[in-house]
Amino acid sequence: MEILTNPVFALFLIICIGFLLGRIKFLGISFDVSAVIFVALVFGHYGTEMPPIIEKIGMVLFIFTVGIQAGPGFFDSFRKNGRELAVVASVIIIAGSLSTLAFMYFLNIDSAIAVGILCGALTSTPGLTVAIETTASPLASIGYGIAYPFGVVGVILFVKILPKLLRADIKKETESIESELLKSYPVMVHKHFRVDNHTVFGRTLRDLRVRTMTGATISRVKHVEDAFTPSPETILHQGDILRAVGTEDSLKRFALLIGPVVDEDITLGKEYEVQSVLVTNTEVVNRTLDELNLHQSYNAVITRIRRSGIDIAPSPNLQVKFGDKLLVACRKEDMKQIVALLGNNDQGLSDTDFFPIAAGIVLGILAGQLQLSFPGNFTFSLGLSGGILLVAILLSSIGRTGPVVWTMTGSANQLLRQMGLLLFLTGVGTSAGAHLVETVQTAGLQLLFIGAAITLIPMIVAAVIGRYVYKLNILHLLGTITGGMTSTPGLAACDSMTNSNVPSTSYAAVYPIAMVVLIILVQILSLIQF
Repeated sequence: MEILTNPVFALFLIICIGFLLGRIKFLGISFDVSAVIFVALVFGHYGTEMPPIIEKIGMVLFIFTVGIQAGPGFFDSFRKNGRELAVVASVIIIAGSLSTLAFMYFLNIDSAIAVGILCGALTSTPGLTVAIETTASPLASIGYGIAYPFGVVGVILFVKILPKLLRADIKKETESIESELLKSYPVMVHKHFRVDNHTVFGRTLRDLRVRTMTGATISRVKHVEDAFTPSPETILHQGDILRAVGTEDSLKRFALLIGPVVDEDITLGKEYEVQSVLVTNTEVVNRTLDELNLHQSYNAVITRIRRSGIDIAPSPNLQVKFGDKLLVACRKEDMKQIVALLGNNDQGLSDTDFFPIAAGIVLGILAGQLQLSFPGNFTFSLGLSGGILLVAILLSSIGRTGPVVWTMTGSANQLLRQMGLLLFLTGVGTSAGAHLVETVQTAGLQLLFIGAAITLIPMIVAAVIGRYVYKLNILHLLGTITGGMTSTPGLAACDSMTNSNVPSTSYAAVYPIAMVVLIILVQILSLIQF
């Protein structure tokens, strides 16, 4: 059909068909958006072509948004047990790369198709972009297309049977790790206390250093019949009622300092109000609560901060982030000034500023062109995708530079990421489709077995090391394996096994590490010829 030669029509037709096929489940498994590449391979085989710029734009958008999303988690992964998780994820990539190298040597497989198989076996689209760029060969995407189906299915099957193989009780291990998490992210509550300790009578809150001593925050004070938000100069009197916010432990310490818990509520006067204020003013992003000085300037009390669905206890050194919700109590006339300072603009939160995106991509392209020279005439550069990924990770970790906010909302990131992925998969698939049949006919069955081996071997090695060397909880282990394999369908399979979000947090922690290590090793493997 002549209309199929129209690249715009063909582009969106491939995407439509890919989405329809991706939603079909077989044995509970679906390919989702990744089905687009298989449709594109078929169209490419029958002569459909895409302008090369489609693939490039798609790759750039996809890689940049992945880096922006993964940036904070990249550095957070090194905290707590992040080191162990990072090692296990790195083991997955290294084991997969060594397996690939062995197959290249013993079976005399071309490096271009070998690195494509590696990326497909590990279900890494960012890795594929690097493989295509470094090899400049369509064989990389063909290898990816051959290995990818089992890469998806194999990870899902592996995480489903792994708990049984390890004789791990998911329910018990979920209860165990959730109790540990509560210690790290304790629930914020409020209680009322009567001032009954004679040592605090007549003393100001500044003198008592309540926040430092107990970890709790006083949000309201009732003296006789007068209810108000406190200031550092507020004097405590016998019989005053205080409303304090904090963890259960901090409120126990507060009771020891102030007095007993009472069953009484404090209703602020008409001149006071409590409001959740959204941080959308870029000028205050990354400033600490101490720097904002809301308490001194407006006699305002911040009782809690909600960030990414988690309530965070306020502290002087805590930096506010774009999209934070601050629960503020103060006088009505002061609230207007606080709202103006913080922004509280829902539209501002939903709007996407394209300047940081364009500037970040420009910086990433420049970083990718830098070359490092090593002995033996070996040069290394991050390349287009690696440079953009690294810069995006760094920028999202910084958060803000002057008036420029590098982060973006989850919805904006997801939209750009999926659009980039669709453009990239369509461009890659159609360009590779012309060589697909020829390659499969010559070495298809062999390549399928190689891809399956490269999928399974790293997971087996990681499971043994993670469980028996580092003694990881099964939930951490499942999330780390799926993150190391960069397998979103695998993560979905984990989520269906437990109500805990631990697999997701482990996945997010190691995913960027796995991508960076894979990008480096793919570039090295692409240079090797036997």
